[in-house]
Amino acid sequence: MSFSGFPDEAFVFYEGLEADNSRIYWTRHRQVYEDMVKAPMAALGRELEGEFGRAHLFRPNRDVRFSKDKSPYKTHQGAYVATGEAIGYYVQLDAAGLYVGAGLYAAQGGQLARYREAVDEEISGAPLEKVVDAVRAAGYAVEGDRLKTRPRGVPQDHPRLDLLRHRSLHAGRRFDPEPWVHTPEVVSRVRAVWHDLTPLVEWLTVHLPAD
Repeated sequence: MSFSGFPDEAFVFYEGLEADNSRIYWTRHRQVYEDMVKAPMAALGRELEGEFGRAHLFRPNRDVRFSKDKSPYKTHQGAYVATGEAIGYYVQLDAAGLYVGAGLYAAQGGQLARYREAVDEEISGAPLEKVVDAVRAAGYAVEGDRLKTRPRGVPQDHPRLDLLRHRSLHAGRRFDPEPWVHTPEVVSRVRAVWHDLTPLVEWLTVHLPAD
């Protein structure tokens, strides 16, 4: 199928799942998920594949083995285009609308050490600082897991201390479920965000190779 937008039923489905995150609700509404959520998200990924790469859809089931929250299902549907280990482009649908972003989502192995080394070095860290400043200036939220204090051995007056605190680094923008989300305009909106965040993705991909 070609992408024509996300139907209203997709958002209603997640409103219901937030209220009743149970196997009974999921079983009764599984076909709604398959037809109104999963299929359109897969079609959106195919529309963008030629430019950004193949999108992977995350499974709807939560891994509850090590979580106090035993809710069995995720209350969102995400799709991810990887450019490196834990690095890439992301789009998510939930009851509140769409979120579109990109970046480093969970440093793996020695990635965190390589990230901090690259940020510390002026020749590589200064360009990242410019990228992040430009992303913020464009209206994107720059987020990620961060230390409350500075990393061990980093001076208090380091010019990029804020970036060095990050253990993950990503940026994005949330969109309310306005009428355009039900149309093919979603493709151009997602594409525009991913283009804006490509400099961040490229810096991370180059400087944080997988182990």
